Amino acid sequence: MQIEVKGRNTQVNDELREHVEKRFTKVAKQVSELARLEVELKEEKNPAIAEKVTAEATLVLKGVTLRARDQASDARHAINLCEEELSRQVKRHREKRRGRRKGGAAESIRTTAAPDLEGGTQAAF
Repeated sequence: MQIEVKGRNTQVNDELREHVEKRFTKVAKQVSELARLEVELKEEKNPAIAEKVTAEATLVLKGVTLRARDQASDARHAINLCEEELSRQVKRHREKRRGRRKGGAAESIRTTAAPDLEGGTQAAF
């Protein structure tokens, strides 16, 4: 998985990049190597806002794009919250794809069992 870390109104140092790579290894194991993850960190300069740092993660997969966005007072905590949310989405997406491959939950008319008319009660005509 390719990981790109961007910063708006804040500097993204090597320590934060390593933290992002470390936290998103669980997600990387569940998706294709061709997937692309973009993590954007924003810092609000307004002192009235308690949760100043916003982390947005966008995971681009084949055919679907998953997004997570969280705010916290610390960049590391915002990244952790974002990773947890994105991993839940990836897990749900994988389960959904597996369900479709197995035939899904809905049964077609051809696969349902026909009612047994010989052994049961018969209606008078």
